[in-house]
Amino acid sequence: MQNVLIFCVDGLNGFKEAIGAAFPFAKIQRCIIHQIRASMKYIPFKDRKAFEKDLKSIYSAVNEEEGMENLLGMKEKWGNKYPNAIKSWEDNWDNLSTFFEFQKNIRKIIYTTNVIESLNSQFRKVTKTKLIFPNDESLLKMLYLATQKVSVK
Repeated sequence: MQNVLIFCVDGLNGFKEAIGAAFPFAKIQRCIIHQIRASMKYIPFKDRKAFEKDLKSIYSAVNEEEGMENLLGMKEKWGNKYPNAIKSWEDNWDNLSTFFEFQKNIRKIIYTTNVIESLNSQFRKVTKTKLIFPNDESLLKMLYLATQKVSVK
């Protein structure tokens, strides 16, 4: 691999540094879905629907400026009650807002790791049934066929 435009990563520590070392010009997008889940652990059930609605206004904004305005609005509304949930968005904003640099029709593909997680799930499904491959080429063929099957869907 020579060049990568963007990486979509979950919230595990070290990704940003490792990617920066290997691909210094690549953009990093933290998975919005993982970020939402991390935020929601601070929110009791009674406030979840309202909080999720306000979160959606951030990542469904027209552009980064509107997203930031909505984040500031959330901070004003919820910041005193749930400071850790809001702080997480503020602290990670540079990696949460990368997808705003792209056209709206591809943002949903970029802002979540669901696509790659689905592909990895398919890889596990086809390799789990056959634990031993005669050689590397047979494994690669199996993974290629799984990729083709997913591409058709």
